[in-house]
Amino acid sequence: MRILLLGADGFLGRHVATALRELPGAELATAGRRAAHDLQVDLTNCQVESLAVGLGRLAPELVVNCAGAVAGSARHQSEVNARGPAVLVEALELACPKARLIHLGSAGEYGPADPGSSLSERDLPRPTGIYGATKLAGTLAVAESALDAVSLRVFNPVGPGASAASLPGRLAAELAARPGGVVTVGDLSAYRDFVDARDVGAAVVAAALAAAPLPRILNVAGGRAQPVRAIAEGLAAAAGFTGRIEETGTGSDRSADVSWHQGDISAAELSLGWRPRIALDQSLRDLWTSVSSAASGPPNTASSAGPQAAGTR
Repeated sequence: MRILLLGADGFLGRHVATALRELPGAELATAGRRAAHDLQVDLTNCQVESLAVGLGRLAPELVVNCAGAVAGSARHQSEVNARGPAVLVEALELACPKARLIHLGSAGEYGPADPGSSLSERDLPRPTGIYGATKLAGTLAVAESALDAVSLRVFNPVGPGASAASLPGRLAAELAARPGGVVTVGDLSAYRDFVDARDVGAAVVAAALAAAPLPRILNVAGGRAQPVRAIAEGLAAAAGFTGRIEETGTGSDRSADVSWHQGDISAAELSLGWRPRIALDQSLRDLWTSVSSAASGPPNTASSAGPQAAGTR
């Protein structure tokens, strides 16, 4: 199977690439801004016709789009999360109309939910910020296309290699940098549905192998809301942290607006035969191992924890 992966340099993209390479007969190519990719392209400014030429040259049977922006200006998030999928869809319709497209969406598209409820694909999206709104626009571009396509609406991903732009990645880096000190975080009282990035990779593989047609949108989640505080507690336990974690009482606007998220994953189980397999405590242990290993580094090299710890979100 000829596969083209966009966003392979990102946290989820790296895990999805690992999973796709294990498919029998897989021929994996990647696309992105760096010249090292098989297809050098920037979806934020490329034109449909030129992208169609590149896609036609590679002739993929499966295209997986993991590209996305979780932060930045409204224009940047709109270009990556909304324009990118729309351009990709139009180019595929021109060059590879029989290819299957798997697009990674986000639980941020849903917006607020009632505490105790489980969000299903039938729930009306009500995003509260630019991130959720732009991700929803990208999902709709995929859902309304003529392609054999599915958007996997990923809830809060965690696991080894988590970005410093995310709370798990940033907190792990700060614990490594301050093993006996004080680490300050925002309000951790919100509830989120965490899913391991390796389980996301498994869901992509299941979608790649599933008989068509698939539902246009499928939730990919852990299926259980847990307090965000569990991230701090789990990482501290994995690290053997002897310092103190202090909550400031203030967090992100999204945490204030969306205090509860839990995904209903019954549709993914029915359509893909997929369920998450990796528990949150294992995800956090593996995340800590990846961060602490990078922080130790080879002799006479600087720790990677410093610049990561500086990131806030």
